[in-house]
Amino acid sequence: MRRALLGLLMVMSSAGAMEPLSDSALSAVRGRDGVSFDLNGFAMSGDARVSYTAPNGASLYVEKFSASRSDSLLPFSDPFRLDIVPGASGLADVINIAFPLNANAEQRWQMAYDWGVGANGVVREQGSVVVKDLVLTGGGLQFTTPQVNDGIAFGAALKMDIAQLSFQPRGRDDATEAMVLSGIHLGGADGGAWQIANVASQPAVINALNDESGPRLHIGIDWPDARYGSGQAPAGSIVVDNISFVSPGQPTVDLGSSRIGSIQIQYLDIKFKQ
Repeated sequence: MRRALLGLLMVMSSAGAMEPLSDSALSAVRGRDGVSFDLNGFAMSGDARVSYTAPNGASLYVEKFSASRSDSLLPFSDPFRLDIVPGASGLADVINIAFPLNANAEQRWQMAYDWGVGANGVVREQGSVVVKDLVLTGGGLQFTTPQVNDGIAFGAALKMDIAQLSFQPRGRDDATEAMVLSGIHLGGADGGAWQIANVASQPAVINALNDESGPRLHIGIDWPDARYGSGQAPAGSIVVDNISFVSPGQPTVDLGSSRIGSIQIQYLDIKFKQ
């Protein structure tokens, strides 16, 4: 980083009067390796479709994903940070992506996608999923090489609030019939971010495994590893302020709130059939 900064400063000075910086000038420079990036004003939409087809021919698809973000009035005031940091003793380096702290909840995401199923030659649209005012406050992602086997090892920590998550069978633009979850709060049981996986103490992995039927996609989270942590899976908390059902001409049915005060993922192993 220091060499790159030195080169930049020299280029910015007059090309005809380049002078090397003294050690005292270099020692006054403060910074850190890595990249910061902001998604101020981000928006995307499209008609792409992602499908999964089971061995019996039945399929599930999602399509027409859209997302946008509203921001504070100060662009780049709270960016994402990407760093390459040393791994735990004996492990590979880690790509670390830290989410914005978003202390004032000014960064808010709006998302939607359509989904459907197919079976016995019939494809049926099932409606849309709409997310309103998703707020991430801290947490992040980690990526590295797995300790065993091939693939990608990753970690994730989340502290997230969603104003409304609705399942709308009549499409994203028609909320007259829907199942609505209002006020979703996901985080650590201690009030911070919930560390769902960690590349050292409880790594998650995405890879392809081979068995008698051939290769198949595998997603998993390993058991907690006491060599690199406490040996205990971090506890999370999930709160939903209200669950309701709305339908044309019918009174709204409110089911009230739901809360899980402490939840842990001890082990996860998902293998997709070929």
